[in-house]
Amino acid sequence: MRTVRIAAAQMPEFRDDIPAALACLADFAARAEAEGARLLCFPEGFLQGYLLDEASARRVALDLSSPEFEAVLRRFPKSGPTIVVGMIEAAGGRLFNTALVVAQGKVLGRYRKVHLLAGEQVFGIGHGPAVFEADDLRFGINICHDTNFPPAARCLADLGASLIVCPANNMMPRQKAETFRNVHNAVRGERCRETGLWLVSSDVTGERDGRIGWGPTAVLDPEGRVVAQLPLEKPGLLIFDIPLAGRIVA
Repeated sequence: MRTVRIAAAQMPEFRDDIPAALACLADFAARAEAEGARLLCFPEGFLQGYLLDEASARRVALDLSSPEFEAVLRRFPKSGPTIVVGMIEAAGGRLFNTALVVAQGKVLGRYRKVHLLAGEQVFGIGHGPAVFEADDLRFGINICHDTNFPPAARCLADLGASLIVCPANNMMPRQKAETFRNVHNAVRGERCRETGLWLVSSDVTGERDGRIGWGPTAVLDPEGRVVAQLPLEKPGLLIFDIPLAGRIVA
């Protein structure tokens, strides 16, 4: 059975420090390329930080048609895996929680988060799913909270995806992080069982301001089982081979 090697990064947050985020992205992309990965996922909001106050978010937001974004894009690797990376996007005077898809230094597309938390009102609501391809592996994107909504995953299955890519940022107050420690994979597993899709998540780790990031960065199979996961609280690169067989539909 043919497989496609995928990778997911688990790393500290970079807040309002695009150069540092890009340097880390380049390092992890090089490691993923050396491992033969064809797809690499980074966390939600990774490029500028998961910033929820409007002043901070607007200060770092990037319009994909701007010279500033072109300068950022030139820092992306020109070889190696297709990259899915979270960012704060500016468009038409609005902000979006966006996952950007980049291959060989060129933008393939983007997905804007549809299901926003109460604290994410700085962002506009995205519209519609999108499916991309990396080495014959068709994948779609659900950003973090999107995975709590079955239609978000079902739309990707209906479009022929085999894999849900889930950029996430679960940097939470410690007590809340403890409560949700095992919930994320459980919910995501439900989406896998409902759709017959695989899922890979990428999350942040570390501590700041009384908060802690426990991820998880993991791969779940179509039956909702965790088949690979990085240790909590440790930066790392998760590598896994996804089979290209047909989906299991529940």
